[in-house]
Amino acid sequence: MSGWRTHSGLAVALDRENVDTDQLIPARFMSTPRSAGYGEFLLYDLRTDTDGTPIADFPLNAVPNARILISRRNFGSGSSREAAVYALVDFGIRVVIAPSFGDIFASNSVNNGLLPARVSEAEVDAAIAALADGAKEVTVDLTDRTIRFGNTTLEFTLDDVWQQKLINGWDDIDLTQNHKQAIAAFRAQHVQRMPWAIPVQQTNFRSAGRDTVSQ
Repeated sequence: MSGWRTHSGLAVALDRENVDTDQLIPARFMSTPRSAGYGEFLLYDLRTDTDGTPIADFPLNAVPNARILISRRNFGSGSSREAAVYALVDFGIRVVIAPSFGDIFASNSVNNGLLPARVSEAEVDAAIAALADGAKEVTVDLTDRTIRFGNTTLEFTLDDVWQQKLINGWDDIDLTQNHKQAIAAFRAQHVQRMPWAIPVQQTNFRSAGRDTVSQ
């Protein structure tokens, strides 16, 4: 996964509260292999009518090259399915701006290079109002945690570790590997301080019909 510091792209508004993970990707599509891509399933039941025809004025149909999504509170609530993030990323969304997010969804987002940018309710109101006449070009800067469109600049909230992971393109394993020298040093010191707490390696031998243990 590649990291990033700034991203510019068209932003659209999904003016809905409580967009949950089952809306982001309905469960019936989750048997699809990940390698096939999940972008076409994003918000499927909202983007299409009952026979699967795209609804022309739905924001992500009207602007299919949108890269930034602005929505309401509690975005990504519901089940823990990481496929909800896959659907957004595979569609091309790099940033979701909202007043609040489901905790697991937000964590999954960061691990997949998607920024969950948290701003106030009033700032979302202003951003959605600015998009009332159509999509706008928006620039998001991870370094100073700002969102810029037109003459407006918003500051978003982001955990310091999440900022580091997004900039470097790290998931949780990469973050741990970044501290491998410190981990190795701690382990060496721990063995010296408490050797009795470290299991002794044992090798089993079968000799002359008897089991013996070498320590």
